[in-house]
Amino acid sequence: MLGKIFTEQISFPNSDNIVVVGLGRFGGAVAEALMRMGHDVMGIDRETELVQLWADKLTHAVQADSTNEDVMRQLGVAEFSHAIVGIGTDLAASLMSLMVLTELGIKDIWVKALTPEHGQIARRVGAHHIVYPEADMGARVAHLITGRMMDYIEFDDGFAIAKIRAPELTHDMTLAQSHVREKFGVTVVGVKRPGEDFQHALPDTHVLPADILIVSGATRKIEQFASSGRKR
Repeated sequence: MLGKIFTEQISFPNSDNIVVVGLGRFGGAVAEALMRMGHDVMGIDRETELVQLWADKLTHAVQADSTNEDVMRQLGVAEFSHAIVGIGTDLAASLMSLMVLTELGIKDIWVKALTPEHGQIARRVGAHHIVYPEADMGARVAHLITGRMMDYIEFDDGFAIAKIRAPELTHDMTLAQSHVREKFGVTVVGVKRPGEDFQHALPDTHVLPADILIVSGATRKIEQFASSGRKR
């Protein structure tokens, strides 16, 4: 699930290739998800068993020391467009691997961090993006439990996209009539009705009680809208 959440937040062109450093629980899940999305993925880990586990699942799986610049250069890592450092528990290995990727000139580097301090150091060393998978999972679960959200993706700037059950105040009205944007500051992007295809939302889109809404906006405002009460 952590890998799925991570790959939902990023998008790589299909022509690009990706190297994943660290094939543990997080790195392996990300690598597998990226393969399903049609990307070429090289996985690197120093543990023989992990490399053997992923050998038949990735484009390439290599046992190597990712903290050694010469080794990484020989593997052709400098030719990759994107890199993901999935090492979490070994802070030194994570940062040294990041330093190597930076020296190799990788233009887009993502780093898994377990603590804010780890993330701050990684960004100073050269990481372009920091991911906090455990914290992201905790926030996601909290939103799903406390509100009416069925699914939820939050971005770095506090903007989110969520799938929610249509609040009662939108039932049996068009979006223009319920004034969702004016009242809550969120935008209904689409509507999914049971047994029907997804449809893009328009001002004259009629909302029924069983509908599922796709909503975008500030996270706090989406939560307020999802938990809003009855029609007045």
